[in-house]
Amino acid sequence: MSSRECSCSNVSLLPFSAQSCARSCGEKFNTCSCHATCESLKDCCADYKLFCLDIEPHSGSLLGGTDFKILNATFEQSINLTCRFNSEILTEGYVDENGVGHCITPLLYESGWIPFEMSTDGVNYDRSGRWLSVHHSKLSPFYKIIFANATQWQYYGTPNVSGDLKMIWIPSLIKAERVNIELWGYNETGEAYSANWEAEWKYLYTVGRDVPNNGVFSFTPQIAEHSYSLWDLGSMRVSPSTKPDGARDVNALWSGAHAIAWHLEEAFRKDSAGWALEKCINWDKEEKAMPNFLTEITDCPCTLAQARADTGRFHTDYGCDIEAGSLCIYHPGAVHCVRAIQGSPEYGAGQQCCYDSTGAQVLTGDSIGGSTPDRGHDWGEPPYKKPPRVPGFSHWKYDVISFYYCCLWSDNCKYYFTHRPSSDCRTYRPPRAAAVLGDPHFITFDGVTFTFNGKGEYSLLHSSDYELSVQGRTEPMKFENGTVAMATRLSSVAMREKDSDVIEVRLRDQVDELQVLMNQQVLSFSEQKWIDLKGVFVFSPKPTDVTVMFPSGTGVEVRAGGGVMTLTILLPHDLQNHTQGLLGTMNDEPEDDFTSSNGVIIPLNSSAQDIFTYCAGWAIRNETSLFTYDSTHLLNEYYYAPKHDPSFIPNFSVTEDPEDPLLEPTLNLCAGEGASFCKYDALSMRSLEQGNATLLAYRSHTSTKKALEPVQSCGWLSPPNHGWKEGTLYLEGATVTFSCNSGYRLYGSQERTCQAGGKWSGQDTHCVADNTLAIVLGSVGAVLALVVMVIAIVVYTKKQKKHN
Repeated sequence: MSSRECSCSNVSLLPFSAQSCARSCGEKFNTCSCHATCESLKDCCADYKLFCLDIEPHSGSLLGGTDFKILNATFEQSINLTCRFNSEILTEGYVDENGVGHCITPLLYESGWIPFEMSTDGVNYDRSGRWLSVHHSKLSPFYKIIFANATQWQYYGTPNVSGDLKMIWIPSLIKAERVNIELWGYNETGEAYSANWEAEWKYLYTVGRDVPNNGVFSFTPQIAEHSYSLWDLGSMRVSPSTKPDGARDVNALWSGAHAIAWHLEEAFRKDSAGWALEKCINWDKEEKAMPNFLTEITDCPCTLAQARADTGRFHTDYGCDIEAGSLCIYHPGAVHCVRAIQGSPEYGAGQQCCYDSTGAQVLTGDSIGGSTPDRGHDWGEPPYKKPPRVPGFSHWKYDVISFYYCCLWSDNCKYYFTHRPSSDCRTYRPPRAAAVLGDPHFITFDGVTFTFNGKGEYSLLHSSDYELSVQGRTEPMKFENGTVAMATRLSSVAMREKDSDVIEVRLRDQVDELQVLMNQQVLSFSEQKWIDLKGVFVFSPKPTDVTVMFPSGTGVEVRAGGGVMTLTILLPHDLQNHTQGLLGTMNDEPEDDFTSSNGVIIPLNSSAQDIFTYCAGWAIRNETSLFTYDSTHLLNEYYYAPKHDPSFIPNFSVTEDPEDPLLEPTLNLCAGEGASFCKYDALSMRSLEQGNATLLAYRSHTSTKKALEPVQSCGWLSPPNHGWKEGTLYLEGATVTFSCNSGYRLYGSQERTCQAGGKWSGQDTHCVADNTLAIVLGSVGAVLALVVMVIAIVVYTKKQKKHN
């Protein structure tokens, strides 16, 4: 049996009386199970819900303070309820008047699923669950403190910015009638990139004490009694006034990170620009002493279309999102930014890429709103916890607060952009896309198209070198009357890279909804749309869309629509010549895409029956299966049955019968690219809706491929000293023109064009002052006169000698 089977395998030979789920969540016994699949298989141990905990809410800020309740269990109020996170961090819990147990989440320095245990006596931690720690900026506004005027908070104390600061929150999230308002500071201390480099949150002081918990607080900032000049950034916290000042891991709400200069000494308020410049210069010195991370970050996509299509390596920067109205506060002139999903290999650094309304990349050489790399990746970088990998706050420490000092509070951006210059796209290589759509049709990475209507579980993509595997399960489709059609659809996709969590995305019983499983356990996206997991990220903005992102840069997009699942796999160029499976060998040679698992190649013009036989050879085995079998149906149809069902023989073609009333509307619908797939699905399933869904999916894939076509860049061109340039596009065919200021004359090329080979036409451009030119010409004239005089003397001398 496979280790992925979800029936009662891996049994423990224990008597029934000992088969409790205490300390045994995830285990399977001989007569019952404590595994997450036991509910759907209906074989849970009697106390499963008591010891394998469900909680609400199941997610919250990594800063802690969330009060979650234990579902499906009641407790005596007299018990000593405590919670332990990551096997080490203890927090106090409590039992409310209804007997419901509660835990308080701790302050963490990481995002993702955090295991926790619960004890009712303070000694035995025999109940367990998991908590989703979330990057604070990705948290819903309902679960954090909101600044009424964020700009006023960030600029307070600079010229013309004063008055009261106001903050709001939802009072019911703090279980107290009166609260304290505290300021906490964040810092990272120790030698950079060493074992003693540590992140630290520290309570600084209380701004408001014992105030009503009515969800609103305003105050006039005062200069702090003690010096806090070492604390550049921090957050506000609201917590019960019954707790001591600065008490950790208590019920609380936090604001996002922000500059906290408003509490600083008089020097800041008297001359904020001079104060900020000093801070900027200090940051400049610190950066020069740190390793250079710029050489190892990935280049940006050349165009906005590429950036939005390369979903395996780049994702929307929530601070500049075209879908949310392009409110790009830190990047004026941009309409959309993306961030590299993975941090750089050694330093965990991040990359940001911004684009204007024309789709061109915005560079810092041309605009303060240009793309900037980050020493601290905004979303953090596994294994998190230590600088500069702490989600959100390392980025603020090294990349954001310095932008305030150098660019926003003083006019000294030259310092900032020296260390954070935009990366252009000269080395960017778009990924390659393959797809499975309709019932089902395949488009390989090298562009070969075919149909395979087998029933079973198959290897879609496998790379032994990258330890990457994507598997697909197909099931027979049904007509509207419930009878089985002789065609199949993709119903589930399971995937893993190296030792990552196994992710499975499958069609739910509800029409056009997807269900996501992590290691056989259902993931909920009701509270968060982005989830950090072990070796993989998953994004699901709505029930019909799921995107899975692996460290290799591989992106797997799954979409539900028209009653079927559409799969797109995006592979970076590094996997060239390293793939096999039904989606072919990615090597720009379509002729070998029908290579079997044992290396035999069949021709591309093979018959539909021969292609069917070839595809059946890519059936997986139970030993290698990544799928979950959590129902009797799945066990009987896929686990205990052959991985490829030899009894299911589909229709290999459809007849275009002139007497068929569906033929004419089908031919009208199915035109242009994708027409053959559209006709097959419309006629075989007797559904124009099915044909149209397939046609739309095919066109979407075509659009993705077009967006990912390579673009040649020649790199940024600087304006000449004492002059300017027109044009900020640096891709093939683009032209940049140069002019000089009054009193200067242009030398070199006035116009330069980006050529197909990635080189600029013409010569370097310079602006030379007119008086400099006069001096140069005068000098040249004097030299020439001297040369003529010398020549004349030599000629005269020779003539004299000859005459003598």
